[in-house]
Amino acid sequence: MILFERRLRLGTGLFLAGYITQHLLNHALGLVSYELMEGVRYALANVWRNPLVNAMLYLCLITHFILALVAVYRRSTLRMRRWELAQMILGLLIVPLLAGHATANWGGRILLGVEVDYYFTISGIFSNSWYVLRQLLLVLVAWLHVCIGLHFWLRIKPWYRSYIPVFYAIALLIPVLSIIAAMRVNIDISRDEFIEEFAIEEAATATVEPAVTPVELKQIVLVAFYALLLMTLLARWLRLYLSRKKGTFRLVHASGKTITGIRGQTILEILRLHDIPHASVCGGRGRCTTCRVRMGRGFVDCPRPDTLEQTALSRINASSDIRLACQTRPATDVHITPLVAASEGLASLRRPAAVQGTERGVVAMFVDLRGSTRLGETRLPYDVLFILNRFFAEMTDVLESTGGHYAQFAGDGLMALYGLSAGMREGCRAALRGAVRMQDRIDRMNENLREELDEPLRIGIGIHCGEAIVGTMGPPNAPNYSAIGDTINAAARLEALTKDFGVTLIVSTGVIEESGYDLAGVHVHPVNVRGKYQTLDVFAVDADAIRRLVMN
Repeated sequence: MILFERRLRLGTGLFLAGYITQHLLNHALGLVSYELMEGVRYALANVWRNPLVNAMLYLCLITHFILALVAVYRRSTLRMRRWELAQMILGLLIVPLLAGHATANWGGRILLGVEVDYYFTISGIFSNSWYVLRQLLLVLVAWLHVCIGLHFWLRIKPWYRSYIPVFYAIALLIPVLSIIAAMRVNIDISRDEFIEEFAIEEAATATVEPAVTPVELKQIVLVAFYALLLMTLLARWLRLYLSRKKGTFRLVHASGKTITGIRGQTILEILRLHDIPHASVCGGRGRCTTCRVRMGRGFVDCPRPDTLEQTALSRINASSDIRLACQTRPATDVHITPLVAASEGLASLRRPAAVQGTERGVVAMFVDLRGSTRLGETRLPYDVLFILNRFFAEMTDVLESTGGHYAQFAGDGLMALYGLSAGMREGCRAALRGAVRMQDRIDRMNENLREELDEPLRIGIGIHCGEAIVGTMGPPNAPNYSAIGDTINAAARLEALTKDFGVTLIVSTGVIEESGYDLAGVHVHPVNVRGKYQTLDVFAVDADAIRRLVMN
């Protein structure tokens, strides 16, 4: 039920955010001309006044407001993060600020029968300094509420961080342009007699004698709003009072602290109430697992996870004693151990060192220079460095020419990723082409350095494809775009197996199948890869075999 409510609140919020955005963008057209702004308003009005769309708008507005009150009612504590508190307060401020503007426009059109255009709206607002201030506050409060909601909905999306500068620019420009346009249009209206005469003619058609005036309607809206808010707060207080009557329980934290909770409170709410830091990236909405805890004594007496919590826990294959602190409401004494450091919250995710990635298909290649240890035994360090630098330069040049991504290097080897932009099929084909060209470059190095080498340079290459976490990771001062996961580990193991098979390349059959190439006649080897329970079918071949494959 809670999952449905949150999705409904998100859906109605997005609908209202769309309405507010197009409304402010319409205002901004006043920078071009009053006629354009009014013409677009008229066109949009035909859309929003469609009975179905209009009903949807009011239904979303009422539903979003009611769900917000329900969320306030359900909170066991009003101590929350600053952004949550700001979003809640800004949302509640919208109603009293909007009441006068909405009832004047809606009431003028419905109750008085007047087409309320931008002349009436803007000239009316600028006729009174309080109206100007109220409208300015309304724009800023409503837009900030929208931006905070969108930001904390999107911030755990893997792609969002890359577009933050663009979203910041949009978030700043829309209200600023809207306000400046309103000021400009007000000046134009005061100077344009044609607009004023047209507006007066429109007003003359208002012959309806309303049962309720717009001013009276505003008072009704405000009274209803304050009454509902007061009733919600009183109901919440009564619920907490009755909860205390039902009893309390002790929450024993891994730090050694023992605190008291009221039945019905979540673990996260109790921790926040007692100022105990705890990670929670999504703000306690069950949209991440950073607040997870391992339950100790008292675990069996806790209510079972609901659908929202179980869905999140299933994604990380959590054991039965792991629960989300934001969703678990203990009824008896319980011991908990946080599994994510309190510092590893949103601030941690924004650090350059944070792993920020997404699961996707990728082709992993590991390349290792054979015999580099012997090179160090017979040559001076700088001579070895010269050869290694030539090796890495040749390999990275091949990666650039074949669409590979240089992910990282370790000693005398490197890791590369293919298929990041071209897709799995082309990634597999490009990786095989890259393996052939790498061997060609090694042959060329051997030719150029034959006077300096006791024996030719050789390489081993392992290629595997599958799902992996791909993104930015690494130490704070040197983050890089790489990948982690079973697919990456398997590719590294295949590269190591080239020594045992005495070949240049070991490639999993999955890579060949994805590439569409045919290795008929080449023996398939089932190999035991360290760290994997099941065998992996591979082709152990030299570069010439792959060259013939990719050239046909």
